[in-house]
Amino acid sequence: MTIDLNTQMQWRLWLDIAMQAWFSLGNRRFRTVLSVCGIAFGIATVTVVDFITYGGREKVFSELQSFGLRTVWIQRNLMIVNPHKEQRTGTGIDNADLDALRNSSCCAAIVRMSPVVRTTDETGNMARVERRYSKVQLSGVNEDYTTISNERIAEGRAFTVTDINRAKSVAIISAQLRNELFNRKTNPIGHELRVDNREYEIIGVLAAKDRSFLASISVQGTDKRVLIPYTRAQEILDSNQINFLQAQIREGVSAIATAQSVADYLRLRHRNAYSYEVQTMEQYIQTANNILDSVAIIGTVAASVSLFVAGLGILNIMSTAVLERTREIGVRKALGGSEREILLQFLLEATYISLCGGIAGLLLGCIASVCIALIAGFPLEPSMLLNGFSLLVAVGVGLVSGFYPAFRAAHLQPVEALRYE
Repeated sequence: MTIDLNTQMQWRLWLDIAMQAWFSLGNRRFRTVLSVCGIAFGIATVTVVDFITYGGREKVFSELQSFGLRTVWIQRNLMIVNPHKEQRTGTGIDNADLDALRNSSCCAAIVRMSPVVRTTDETGNMARVERRYSKVQLSGVNEDYTTISNERIAEGRAFTVTDINRAKSVAIISAQLRNELFNRKTNPIGHELRVDNREYEIIGVLAAKDRSFLASISVQGTDKRVLIPYTRAQEILDSNQINFLQAQIREGVSAIATAQSVADYLRLRHRNAYSYEVQTMEQYIQTANNILDSVAIIGTVAASVSLFVAGLGILNIMSTAVLERTREIGVRKALGGSEREILLQFLLEATYISLCGGIAGLLLGCIASVCIALIAGFPLEPSMLLNGFSLLVAVGVGLVSGFYPAFRAAHLQPVEALRYE
């Protein structure tokens, strides 16, 4: 019974200390609010940086995935290595090279390969359906291109081997182009499409894809496309040249190594007359990750500085509180208040400030993240683990910043404190 009574009295004492610490902050509302705001802005910065990093990575990754994660590109390197040496004309890849690659052992890791022949200049091609016009990118590909590029046919069909071998005047258009040239209720399949006064029968429509980010940094990102058989494109250009090769690499094999082996094969086949460069989707993804990681580091540093400044604010307000309440501390110690109780009260005051600031920062960060998601179209999936860790960091900042003032208050001599004016 005595133990229960002592326990109840001990809990009542801790509760009284906690309540007194809370009401003490209410007596200094303005300074308390400023300290809370400092912590809140720091935590909000961490939350927003986490959201931008994750959401940006997901958005970029989803757009890059629309080209196929195991996709590689091989093309001629047009950079002049030796300015005193005459440069050969041409793309460095032709139909004979394509046939040789298909029969070569260097391509064992390649699942599919499509030549890409560009007929589009810097101004683009003019496409027309009846009285509707649009600037488009006209490219010649084969029957494997849609699979390599992770494209889905929303209406109609894809190219067949017959379409390629016979160089048929058929076309597959993008979803964006379909919306510009046709009414929503009109079925475009079988309609005539004129591109630079040449007629094509529309046999398919690609499913819509979001490539807004890629469109802002690369011409490959545009979705106003018209695909035709590459053999038909070569007939238009009266050439057997291929601008670049796009291939899909088998899982479990290094994409960059396989693409480089193709480039080396072409270089040796042409007796070093051309040099080649390769690009892989892995490189694009790694570049995007590096950029977003840099953004995360910069944001984390900024948040750390903000939290450090907020910690100094807590240190300042608690030191001022100790100075202002010196006489009160002396009275409490003279009436039997222990150093531990006084230390606990001042630590609780610092913890309250940091905890309120942390909660307010999480709310502010979530609101800012929702606004950014609505404006930029980022996926909204905040990290609960990081948010919880941020809250713990906020409390830790309060405890660290408030420890010295609390220790100082607990160890004041009662006689000196009572004599303080």
